Amino acid sequence: QVQLVESGGGLVQAGGSLRLSCTWSGRTFSTYAVGWFRQAPGKEREFVAAISPSGGSTYSSDSVKGRFTISRDYAKNTVYLQMNSLKPEDTAVYSCAAARILSRDYWTAASYNYWGQGTQVTVSS
Repeated sequence: QVQLVESGGGLVQAGGSLRLSCTWSGRTFSTYAVGWFRQAPGKEREFVAAISPSGGSTYSSDSVKGRFTISRDYAKNTVYLQMNSLKPEDTAVYSCAAARILSRDYWTAASYNYWGQGTQVTVSS
């Protein structure tokens, strides 16, 4: 089975930075695309960023573009989400998810097969 564990969340002031980690185990890491999603209280889960199995293709939502960067380290079986210039509206539980490929529907949660438990990110004003 595939297991993903997020870490790196916490409380940060607006304008600050955090780096989230999604650590992988169970199957060949390089076979899967990985996406980051977030969900704030009372809101729907939304796409944040995604990276292809090879790492050659990355995408991010308009709301985080230019501020967040997704990357992967194959030696550590880890996908990172570097979050800079954080805003209060970035406050949410952030989850990573894995899929066999990065499809054209990479921004939808239904495209992913495996999910981590999530890590809380809180940005204060």
